[in-house]
Amino acid sequence: MSLARLPVTRALAMLIEQATGRPCGVAELPRARTESGEWNPTAAPYTILDSLPSAFTGPPLWDWHADAAWTYQVTSVGERGDQVQWLADRVRAGVVGRSGGRWTHHLRVPQARVIDRELDHDAGGETSVSAAGAIVSYVQRFTITVTPA
Repeated sequence: MSLARLPVTRALAMLIEQATGRPCGVAELPRARTESGEWNPTAAPYTILDSLPSAFTGPPLWDWHADAAWTYQVTSVGERGDQVQWLADRVRAGVVGRSGGRWTHHLRVPQARVIDRELDHDAGGETSVSAAGAIVSYVQRFTITVTPA
């Protein structure tokens, strides 16, 4: 059985929302439905989860997709530097935080078992100024390794 990426992406987005208490968009700005039924961008702070190129390993010859190491970028977005550092701290603790030898947050993926989580890159805050005002972003990259359940 080959591993599908979408269930891992959805599970990771859910974990990030639970760990931070803030919305997480998958490859786009998170949106919230208004009382009138329209979808509007969520107010900062929020995170955006993007898929990056990944690697496959496992037994040679018979199953090239025995394990998959999916790489993701999480961009924390806010209006101030302290806001994105606060959010990035919660993302980091949620994805790779451990307590008593166990992950502090479960990452449940249907038909797969998460065997490793790794923080690959932690860039810190970067400010962009536009006509709409200042936006600060903080980039982190994680690799989630899964194997079929």
